[in-house]
Amino acid sequence: MALNIPGGEFLTGSLVILLIIVIITIISLGGVIAEYTSRRKVPVGTIRDLIYDINAAGSVEELKNIISDAKIPKSQKKVLTEIASSEALGNTSREALARKLFEFEEEKTLDNLQKTDIITRIGPTLGLMGTLIPMGPGLAALGAGDINTLASSLTVAFNTTIVGIGSGALCYVLGKIRSGWYDRYLSDLDALIDAVLDYMNK
Repeated sequence: MALNIPGGEFLTGSLVILLIIVIITIISLGGVIAEYTSRRKVPVGTIRDLIYDINAAGSVEELKNIISDAKIPKSQKKVLTEIASSEALGNTSREALARKLFEFEEEKTLDNLQKTDIITRIGPTLGLMGTLIPMGPGLAALGAGDINTLASSLTVAFNTTIVGIGSGALCYVLGKIRSGWYDRYLSDLDALIDAVLDYMNK
C-alpha cells in the first residue's frame, strides 16, 4: 500500500526491501553471536605443535589419529582426514584434491560473508533513496504552506535514512568480525594441509 505522502507510491517498494534488510541484519547478528559462543579459538602454538606431530607420525593410521585428537574445528579435521586417506592417489592428484577441498572451504566462508556484504552496500543506498524521494514533494508542500505534508515527508525521510545506514553499518561490523575469523581459519587450514601433504608425499 502506498504511503499517504506525495511520491509515497515510489517509497513503498523501498520500505519493504528495507524491512527485509532489517530482518536479515537481526538474523545475521544472532548468527554471529551464536558462532562466537560455539567456535573454537585455536592458538598458534596448537597449530605449530600439530604440524610437528603430523611430521613425526609413524604411519598413516597414526596420522589420522593425530588429526582426530587435534583441538581444531571438525570441518578442518574432515578435510585433513580426507587428504590423509588418499594413499591410492599420486602426489599430483593428492595435491589437486587438497586444493579443491581448500577451495570448497573458502567458498563456504565467502557465502557466509555475502549477505552482510550486500546489505552493507544496499542498505545506505535504499536509505538515501528513501530520503530523497519524499524531500521534493515535502519542499513543494512547504512552499504551499502545507506543514502537515512536509512533516510526513521529513519523518519518512529521516526514518528510512536511519534504518538504511544503521543496517549497513551493523552489517559492515559483522562482516569484518566474521572476515577476521575466517581468514584465521583458512590460514590454519592451509598450513595444516601443507603439513599433511608433505607427510603423504614422502
